[in-house]
Amino acid sequence: MELRAVRRVALMAVLGLSLAACGGGNIQNAPAPSGGGGQAASCGKLNMAINPWVGYEASAHVVGYVAKSKLGCEVEYKNVKEEVAWQGMGNSEVDVVIENWGHPDLVQKYITDQKTAQDAGVNGNVGVIGWYVPPWMAQQYPDITDWNNLNKYADLFKTTESGGQGQLLDGDPSFVTNDEALVKNLNLNYKVVYAGSEAALIQAFRQAEANKKPLLGYFYEPQWFMSEVPLVKVNLPPYTEGCDADPAKIACDYPKYDLNKIVATKFVEANGPAYKLVKAFKWTNDDQNLVAKSIAEDKMDPDQAAQKWVDANPDKVNAWLQAAQA
Repeated sequence: MELRAVRRVALMAVLGLSLAACGGGNIQNAPAPSGGGGQAASCGKLNMAINPWVGYEASAHVVGYVAKSKLGCEVEYKNVKEEVAWQGMGNSEVDVVIENWGHPDLVQKYITDQKTAQDAGVNGNVGVIGWYVPPWMAQQYPDITDWNNLNKYADLFKTTESGGQGQLLDGDPSFVTNDEALVKNLNLNYKVVYAGSEAALIQAFRQAEANKKPLLGYFYEPQWFMSEVPLVKVNLPPYTEGCDADPAKIACDYPKYDLNKIVATKFVEANGPAYKLVKAFKWTNDDQNLVAKSIAEDKMDPDQAAQKWVDANPDKVNAWLQAAQA
């Protein structure tokens, strides 16, 4: 999601009894524990954050399903935005963020300074964030994929929300995004408008392709929707190391992200089967997209979608379990 970040948190929320947030959900009002197997005492409880994009949800439920059905863990999913999840690691409300999109500010605060969180390694997904147009636009206006030509086409993208400028449609405001700085620093005649969610962003692109409607928007991979509508990426100035060091001066494309797992220090120190499973978990963009599509497009229950993938991929799952049970 987010390209995600990587998805920059714009709001704060209440976390437990001591943390404040807005729009991320109160973590104590998260869904009740989903239960565990008969060996719950040996595995303990796994508090899994769910950030607001379906690819993350797919990864979290696959790990949670394996923890619950194979290791007997008690699994609780908590619907919170990114920074809220990191905050929760300090008071045992959250054990795992299964898909992190960079966040150097949060790394500094919670890993380096407070030492309440740790990096648990890559999860195998490679994240890409960028600006995209629907396929019909790339065919009709082939030079639109060069950012230097965007001002020429700004009038095509005007909406009531963007006023006299072209609209650049972003998703959830909490996603990692450099777009407002990019528009300003590249001198583009555009205004960033937020769709509000991943689902709204997907629907906007779906309708833009079906109705041949101009749309320029923020999007990212891994993302199951790309198999339905193969969006075409706009080439921004190439990313180079350090070009995004000052958020206010960013004038380059997003980097590729080797997505990683963040875990609570207390969770690491317990060194139980759930932690070993999370540390061993690794899969591909294609794996995630299959599960995410089952959830988002096929309307499967997330645990059922996870079970379907787990049943079809015993070799990968067994490798995780061997590590978890070592």
